Amino acid sequence: MRKSSHVQYDIEYHIVWATKYRYDILTGRVATRAREIIRQSCSAMNVEIVKGSIGKTYVHLFVSCPPNLSVSKLVQQLKGKTSKILQSEYKEVQNRYWGNHLWASGYFCKSVGHIVSDDVKNYVDNIIE
Repeated sequence: MRKSSHVQYDIEYHIVWATKYRYDILTGRVATRAREIIRQSCSAMNVEIVKGSIGKTYVHLFVSCPPNLSVSKLVQQLKGKTSKILQSEYKEVQNRYWGNHLWASGYFCKSVGHIVSDDVKNYVDNIIE
């Protein structure tokens, strides 16, 4: 249970998005930097990352969000910021993805209740690509 000035809430989502064309670009320095950007962005939006995993082609997040933030706005911010920064900092990413489109369009989102939250945590921890 999380609290802000006028509300108590427990809103959790499992969110997944993929690289465009499923290129294996999220490795090494790029993956580490993507993780940093996602952590900073979530912190700025008061989003708690319960669990997270970055594979070669996917980002999996299990997050707790405040009620004033929609999932679509959260994903838009995360995908936009990571794409812009990664393409500006890493030439290999910029050369692979022209037109500033690092991520495939769309994403997967599922709201998570207490009964399945442990299952989602285990799933995110044990992703095999």
